[in-house]
Amino acid sequence: MRKCVLFFCGFMAVLLLGSYGFNFREVTVPQELVVCEPMEVLYPQQQIAFNAPLVAPPFLGSSYIGFKEALAFKESSGDYFRTNTLGYLGKYQFGVGTLQLMGVYNASRFLNDPALQEKVFYTNLSRNKWILRKDILRYTGKRIGGVTITESGMLAAAHLAGPGNVKKYLRTWGRTNKKDANGTQVSNYLKSFSGYDMSYISPVRNPKILM
Repeated sequence: MRKCVLFFCGFMAVLLLGSYGFNFREVTVPQELVVCEPMEVLYPQQQIAFNAPLVAPPFLGSSYIGFKEALAFKESSGDYFRTNTLGYLGKYQFGVGTLQLMGVYNASRFLNDPALQEKVFYTNLSRNKWILRKDILRYTGKRIGGVTITESGMLAAAHLAGPGNVKKYLRTWGRTNKKDANGTQVSNYLKSFSGYDMSYISPVRNPKILM
């Protein structure tokens, strides 16, 4: 009797489940969502270590703003208030000697004034563009050490090592490749910061900031 009850209960359960049925529907992907060809991935272009922090600079195109923000990211991660172990100051990591060339003698005020830092950066670019004006005309488009020389690359390298060392690099066709205290060479900046539009920068001989 017990076996009959168990069989009857099992049979009823099968009938109950079968009454619902299994309705499999074919799902159609909208045509506009179908990927028919490989898609370009913009970032990152290189492999990164597993669990490594992914830090990306702002991408603002090839304008002056794109140039200065990319350079600032390289120098200080864009931090106006950073001072490194060698005493370089601010978003663009200026040395005290360069500040004095621009007419700024109060390092504390400079460090705490973002607007002043932007003025100093532009003024220094103007000065470097004046010093390098002949080299910009002579070497732009040429290849040295596998790198195509551009105006923006020269100005970035001048920010790193000074315009005099950029002249030496160009005029020795890369044999004199000055490096900073961190081991970064002139050629690194010529390559990393090539191709920006620097027409916004006017070359000025010995520009000063009026305080």
